[in-house]
Amino acid sequence: MKTYAVIMAGGVGSRFWPRSREKMPKQLLKIFGENTMIQDTVNRINKVIPVENIFIVTNKVQKEEIKKQLPQIPHDNIIVEPFGRNTAACIGLASVIINNFNPDAVTVVLPADHIIRDVDAFVAIMKKAIDFAYRSKGLVTIGIQPTRPETGYGYIQRHENEIEENIFKVKTFAEKPNYQTAEKFLESGDFLWNSGMFIWRVDVILEEIKKHMPDLYEGLEKLQKHLMKDDFQKQVELVYGMLRSISIDYGVMEKSDRVYVIRSTFGWSDVGSWEEVYQLSHKDDDGNYIHGKCFVDDVKNSYVYSDNNFTAVLGLENVIVINTDDAVLVANRTHSQDVRKVVDFLKMKKMNEYL
Repeated sequence: MKTYAVIMAGGVGSRFWPRSREKMPKQLLKIFGENTMIQDTVNRINKVIPVENIFIVTNKVQKEEIKKQLPQIPHDNIIVEPFGRNTAACIGLASVIINNFNPDAVTVVLPADHIIRDVDAFVAIMKKAIDFAYRSKGLVTIGIQPTRPETGYGYIQRHENEIEENIFKVKTFAEKPNYQTAEKFLESGDFLWNSGMFIWRVDVILEEIKKHMPDLYEGLEKLQKHLMKDDFQKQVELVYGMLRSISIDYGVMEKSDRVYVIRSTFGWSDVGSWEEVYQLSHKDDDGNYIHGKCFVDDVKNSYVYSDNNFTAVLGLENVIVINTDDAVLVANRTHSQDVRKVVDFLKMKKMNEYL
């Protein structure tokens, strides 16, 4: 059985402005430790899948930086989308390419920008998922056992009966809930956080795309005819121009009757906001995380990051302060999900130098 990995790395990380920019988004930054997020992602999955079978899907703007950060990845394994069309198109494109090598190979699909604390547990779950996906010909997703009523994640409801240890058929997918609904999900015991990780045979996901997203499949068939040809990238642009922007969850997973979830616990976070970065960071006795040339006085429970400039923060609590070479963000921690409003404003005003 051949195994491949597809790492989705084309996002812009708008909730991490001003550190995250279009040319240098969240997944290419060192948020925790000495490695960038995508380097950590590749290192983790490389414990399961050989480096020559790891593919990265990204865009033209980020391609060169990815090559620089991941010199071990063969250049032909870096797949370039002409523009974003959500995860269904991204996964479809990678699946067509891998299908050309090995139709019944198992593919692990991962976002590039997640944190996983227990790597050994992650590796064990991936091996289990690969084996089950191959045997069952099912679409397997990883569900994280929730520890709190989280409103920032989607949820997966599982059936009661285990098929194998910690493996269940999926009952429903739920969008990000409000707090009261999240509390009910937690109390019920049968809801898991949707991690956005998928494991399946490449022939199976293409069958399911054909069944539930025939317009996408039609485009992928066109691309298949141009694989290994000089005009392949041009054909990708033409096909992407006709595709709708739909997630694989909405396009396939919510409609298929062969979806399974593996209940998992390995210290996972999708690191979806500065608040989550604060929660995951090592803090001092005042509850502060301080990085760079900073002076803080009478500051509590705050995240202060300074690139090269000097930053002083006085008499504040529960704030996020990010000081980069050309922009400063000051926000209450409770407003960390609203940072994308700044990016929307910059786009509206065509202030592209800050994007």
